[in-house]
Amino acid sequence: MPISDNARAVLERRYLIRDAQGQPTETVNGLFHRVADAIAAADTHFDPNADPAATAAEFYQLLSELDFLPNSPTLMNAGRPLGQLSACFVLPVGDSMEEIFDAIKYAALIHKSGGGTGFSFSRLRPSGSAVNSTGGVASGPVSFMKVFNAATEAVKQGGTRRGANMGILRVDHPDILEFITCKNDTSQITNFNLSVGVTEAFMRAAEEGAEYELINPATGALAGRLNARSVLERMVDSAWRTGEPGIVFLDRLNRDNPVPSMGEIESTNPCGEQPLLPYEACNLGSINLVRHVKEGPNGREIHWDKLRCTIRTAVHFLDNVIEVNRYPLPEIDRVTRLTRKIGLGVMGFADLLLLLGIPYNSKEGVETARTIMSFVQKEGHAASQELAQTRGPFPLFGESVYRDGPPLRNATVTTIAPTGTLSILAGVSSGVEPVFAYAYIRNIMDGTRLVETSPILRAALEERGLWTEELVHQIAQQGTLAHLEGLPADLRRVFVCAHDVSPQWHVEMQGAFQQYTDNAVSKTVNFPHTATREDVAQVYQLAWKLGCKGVTIYRDGSRSEQVLNLGTATPSACPDCESPYGAIQPRPRPSVTTGFTEKVHIGCGNLYITVNYDENGICEVFTNTGRAGGCPSQSEATARLVSVALRSGMDPQNIIHQLKGIRCPSCLRQSDVTVTSCPDAIARSLEKVLKASQSGSLPAPLEPAAPAAGNSTPAQAKLAKFCPECGARLEHEGGCVTCRECGYSKCN
Repeated sequence: MPISDNARAVLERRYLIRDAQGQPTETVNGLFHRVADAIAAADTHFDPNADPAATAAEFYQLLSELDFLPNSPTLMNAGRPLGQLSACFVLPVGDSMEEIFDAIKYAALIHKSGGGTGFSFSRLRPSGSAVNSTGGVASGPVSFMKVFNAATEAVKQGGTRRGANMGILRVDHPDILEFITCKNDTSQITNFNLSVGVTEAFMRAAEEGAEYELINPATGALAGRLNARSVLERMVDSAWRTGEPGIVFLDRLNRDNPVPSMGEIESTNPCGEQPLLPYEACNLGSINLVRHVKEGPNGREIHWDKLRCTIRTAVHFLDNVIEVNRYPLPEIDRVTRLTRKIGLGVMGFADLLLLLGIPYNSKEGVETARTIMSFVQKEGHAASQELAQTRGPFPLFGESVYRDGPPLRNATVTTIAPTGTLSILAGVSSGVEPVFAYAYIRNIMDGTRLVETSPILRAALEERGLWTEELVHQIAQQGTLAHLEGLPADLRRVFVCAHDVSPQWHVEMQGAFQQYTDNAVSKTVNFPHTATREDVAQVYQLAWKLGCKGVTIYRDGSRSEQVLNLGTATPSACPDCESPYGAIQPRPRPSVTTGFTEKVHIGCGNLYITVNYDENGICEVFTNTGRAGGCPSQSEATARLVSVALRSGMDPQNIIHQLKGIRCPSCLRQSDVTVTSCPDAIARSLEKVLKASQSGSLPAPLEPAAPAAGNSTPAQAKLAKFCPECGARLEHEGGCVTCRECGYSKCN
């Protein structure tokens, strides 16, 4: 079984059955048997004489050889009491209090079961609208999104997978400008990915600089007009700042809606790649392309016969998942079975290109994407047609867009999903993204630094006699091979990483996969920190022109919560501070600080002031009043604000200047009190510590305890924007954020 040590650790941490004490009671081999047996049992639903044991053996080989893996809920829950196997759901949000809170309740049940949810808030009346039933005023979509966000925050605390949401608002909704900028403060609505639902008419108006109409969804009446180009520029600006919102092309989602009689597609799952009808779910799985390469007479080539067999077995597997799935709501069960959508995709595409010697950012790379995905699409549909012959077509086939052709078992067959955790298990690159980095430096508990390297790169370097520890450390530090002049040019041309690939090539690749995908393609267009708003705007236009169904971008270092850093580069602490829309974020409190506590006599007793510092300087102030009384709430408020200001980078001298000399009658009336107020006392304590620091007389700050293997301390992890669970570096790709060491994922 080709399972790496890292993959085994992720499986033990997140997937294997555990006892009451939290210890795994299941082996990795046992997990694959459990899943294969549970999914194969569906065969008897269609043929009483079927041999589920033979099917289970086929499924087990598929999984254990890592040729194919289903989405995480299937691995976690198949054959277990919960039995909820889907990752993607869309719920409707109606324009009444009852419908809104029903959606919140249903989302909580889905998150508890391990799924993610997508919502369109476009039906909600805009803020300021009259509410006839109460005589009040509507608060609007963004206000209710915050309620959904809070509910998700509460539910995710006890789950095996974090609840994730997609929030979509049509571009013609009157509250669209508020929606576009609602996550410019990245501390808000943190459990949502956001996308604007744009139309073809809007994009044409943006090209022409024309106005377009805003429509009140409650009345259908004209609610105003906006300049489309200005609105698109607002989207670009917010995405440049924070990576959000993305864009979803609604007309294209509905152009490929296989059953338009069921209504319009309004939303997608949290990563943007699975458009679904209200109350619909989809089961996803990905083929590991690295496992479908063979040595041919002229070198490595794609093993098409094996790939065909894998596709057929995977479609069988995913259709069986629909049968044995225990959906969290009866309505989801009903709607999902009417269309029987599945989403078969690929992972390890970038690694496949490396094995074939093809650069990701090349015409040959893009053409390889078309060739592979057209094959998956053709063979996937053929497999679905074969199932329809023995099991019947999906129930709504007769009113679908396919009704005049061969019967299909599944209304959709292909999807390119993010595979952050799955690709860790398979030991390959994520989805259809380029490799993020080829070497990582891991810190081990005793201070040893180990370098983890892409096995494909290592093999290529060893084959040419170039492998050295020094070289790999250079690659890990720089994050790329592009500027290592000592390496052969052909190696540097092929072994490109995500930040070597221009945004235009990212979109070209996404468009190539989209051309042969029923649903959509989950992908992130990564920009360097130096990218301009014009660069982002060009990508949006290119995605529209190349037929993509949506686009998500991320500019390195753009968020105050920096998601990923390459090498040793440190982006600006506040890259957006030049703008009125930007927000300074304080650095997290260190896990260990050093400081002094001073007792100060004030007009109403004693005030105890603690000033703490770390290697970066003074970082916090605490106050406590003695038993004689005083105004503790005011002192605490002052101390908290001072602490936030200090950790936001404000000069302590400026804080001292603002607080020193503030006067309080209680202090001024007593001759033995040497301070003029509590704030004045805090300023004087700050001043003493600052002077001691400048003179070099302060003791060195204490070092935090050594982190566990591969980890940073919690403070370091948050400050460096590494994984909040293990401290390893995060990767922003596939519309999501993933840690390739522990399997943490923002989306799931």
